[in-house]
Amino acid sequence: MNAPSPVKLTLVTASVILCWAYSPIGIHVALHGYSPGQLALARFLIASLFMAGVALVVRIERPRLRDLPWLLVLGFFGIFLHHLCLNQGQQWVTAAASSVLAQSVPLFSVLVAFVCLKERVSGWRWGCVLLGLTGVLVVIWGERGLGEIDPRGLLILLAAISWSVYFVIQKHYSRRYSPLTTVCYTVWSGTLLLGVYLPGLPAVVVQAPLSANLAVLVLGVFPSALAYLAWAYVLRHVEVSRASVALYLVPPVAMVMAATMLGEQVSMRVVMGGLIVLTSVGAISLEGRWRRQPLLAHGEHTQAVAIGIQGGKGVAKIHLDG
Repeated sequence: MNAPSPVKLTLVTASVILCWAYSPIGIHVALHGYSPGQLALARFLIASLFMAGVALVVRIERPRLRDLPWLLVLGFFGIFLHHLCLNQGQQWVTAAASSVLAQSVPLFSVLVAFVCLKERVSGWRWGCVLLGLTGVLVVIWGERGLGEIDPRGLLILLAAISWSVYFVIQKHYSRRYSPLTTVCYTVWSGTLLLGVYLPGLPAVVVQAPLSANLAVLVLGVFPSALAYLAWAYVLRHVEVSRASVALYLVPPVAMVMAATMLGEQVSMRVVMGGLIVLTSVGAISLEGRWRRQPLLAHGEHTQAVAIGIQGGKGVAKIHLDG
């Protein structure tokens, strides 16, 4: 297969950034007509139908019977809990702040791996986690002040923690299924769990304003489906370490979109907190690159595949050595 031109790769990457940056803006608009649970279900019903069409064309693997319970667990943390917390929390914070807080997923992934998997965490990573949590506090301070923040807005951090748990569990199945297969079954199982919000949803769709319905449609097709496929395309032609740098543009682009489309005023303290969070996340990835250099020097080859599910946004990395 011929390698795509740099211009084509740049355009595809830019489309992914725009899709995932739109996510908090779309959620903000859709919440004017939907409850958090109904919004999550409507969004992923659309995404599930879209992914079903993709699965018919690509012909993904069938899940093993023994893996079905764990695929439901992936759907619970990756879709059900994550998006419920995200939608609930965004009722109390701005779209710009939500995009920054959701970017803190790698920080909590370190904590989850340390507590649940007893993984060793270097001093460098502990420093990155502390720096990132400081950035989170700065974002909260910049929003309303530490004494005035609505605790319900902190549900976005719970959404990030839920996403982190999803990554830890997903890592266990990285060698069993392709990334696309894992994403499809995660989306479908999460949508199944969200079915508890189905009663009353048709009436809500009819009564919701046109802007809310359009926002749900865009959320289901673009951030929840097309962006994943576009990101997978980028990762087939670009190293993960290089491609992932582009994802750091999601929060600043989301801030610009929130200011333009929603009229939000982003304070300098929120911008400062966002820079601190992104710096800490970037520093964590740098440590991984340093550790791989000795291996590459001895002629070993490492292939990495990454795929993300954005609601906030996240990236799971699958390393295949050999």
